[in-house]
Amino acid sequence: MLTPFKKDKSIDYVALDQLTDFYLSKGATGLFANCLSSEMYELTEAERVSIVGRVVKRVNARVPVAATVTFGGKPEKQVEFAKKINGTGIDVGVIITSQLVKEKEPGESLLEKILAFAHLLPGVRLGLYECPVPFKRIIPASILPKLAGSGSFYYLKDTTCDIGMIVEKLNKLEGTTLALFNANTPTALESLRAGADGLSPISANFYPEFYSWLVRNFKKRDKREKIEILNDQLTMMDAITRINYPMSAKFFLARRGLPVEPVIRTAGRTLNYEETKMLDKLFDNFMKYAGDFLVY
Repeated sequence: MLTPFKKDKSIDYVALDQLTDFYLSKGATGLFANCLSSEMYELTEAERVSIVGRVVKRVNARVPVAATVTFGGKPEKQVEFAKKINGTGIDVGVIITSQLVKEKEPGESLLEKILAFAHLLPGVRLGLYECPVPFKRIIPASILPKLAGSGSFYYLKDTTCDIGMIVEKLNKLEGTTLALFNANTPTALESLRAGADGLSPISANFYPEFYSWLVRNFKKRDKREKIEILNDQLTMMDAITRINYPMSAKFFLARRGLPVEPVIRTAGRTLNYEETKMLDKLFDNFMKYAGDFLVY
């Protein structure tokens, strides 16, 4: 999810409600509030809790809601915040892998610290997020069986962007309750065919219905031609969605008629003429294919 801001960079809760409704109306079967796309590092602790609580209330149990619970510091501080977020009624509290270990720590150390953190949150359903910030810490496939076997983990947002590594992880997760959601568009279709449980890419903030359609239909033989067309288009369009993100996503949603200002909290960021032209062409391409890939 994105976080809508007013022109003065305060949170626009009315727009947040409408954005939540938009995702659901376009086929989203789960929402990840308070993630990197939400500008979570630019929010205060109170704002994080407030935003997540607002989304949970608006969703009203229609789909699961996940939210990040780790933001650095001593484990007891992170656990305290995790309990606050969990108190909003979320379905999954998501651990950022790089917030528990240093960049060069081995996989076994990562496993040990993740399990230790989970032990401090008994009864809380947890997820894992290979967030690129402060640095990307990929979870080795070798430790996934122990994580899945702990009974605490249900969601993995995978950012490896490597189909070979994704397949290796899926093989380790087969038959467990830990579900892998691929954040990478170029490998999206391949990962679904290999057994991924779903998709969680940044471009779903531009046109969630395209990804919803792909997830719902990727197995259907009678739609194979349309599946390949959509996959090719999403792969090409993905390069543009990354430009000046997440401001680009907010600009695009405004073009779609949502009351979302193209405002982010990172200082000095604006869309230049070239970027707006590319986003306008992206919108044209979206409109060209939108009628063929509705979720209804």
